[in-house]
Amino acid sequence: MTVAVTRAVTRGVFALDGAGIEVENNVWVVGDAREALVIDAPHATGPILEAVGGRRVVAIVCTHGHNDHVNAARELGAAVDAPVALHAADRMLWDTVHPDAPPDRGLVDGEVLTVAGTRLQVLHTPGHTPGSVCLHWPEGGLLFSGDTLFRGGPGATGRRYSDFGTIIRSIADRLLTLPAATGVRTGHGDPTTIGDEAPDLDEWIRRGA
Repeated sequence: MTVAVTRAVTRGVFALDGAGIEVENNVWVVGDAREALVIDAPHATGPILEAVGGRRVVAIVCTHGHNDHVNAARELGAAVDAPVALHAADRMLWDTVHPDAPPDRGLVDGEVLTVAGTRLQVLHTPGHTPGSVCLHWPEGGLLFSGDTLFRGGPGATGRRYSDFGTIIRSIADRLLTLPAATGVRTGHGDPTTIGDEAPDLDEWIRRGA
């Protein structure tokens, strides 16, 4: 069966360090007609369940632990009977949202997740948060970048647990080395490609955090 990507959009508040801003999040669902993998679980389960459409969910993968990527994870996991996965380095962020309900499993750099007969590789890309990850889908020519890489530059590093130098290294060493034609599906906003972003690395460094 053909593997495809569906996008759901949810809206809510990103809150950290005593401040909150309204955000619109992308949720990516990868799968075929029978099973799917969900990337991020922000704000509300309704739009995500609609995108899943009754398929068996093999996992809910959180790209990082900020509340606007995990706050619906537990409810969604219960609704579709699927494990929630998060890199262990972001557990402190997860615990601010779900203090009494840990993730079901961790994510490890280099591990391969399988759904509908296709494989997605976990890339640990710290910087936006210590446990940020991206998922690379070579067969589909796509990278699911969470909040590590956006159209126009790296994810924000002005909040607690983030670091600009670290995210630049992650992008330069782990992401911009992928084929230029690789499509980038981001945690917020519009898609881009590795080839469109790579020429601007030096400008991002000059610009700073």
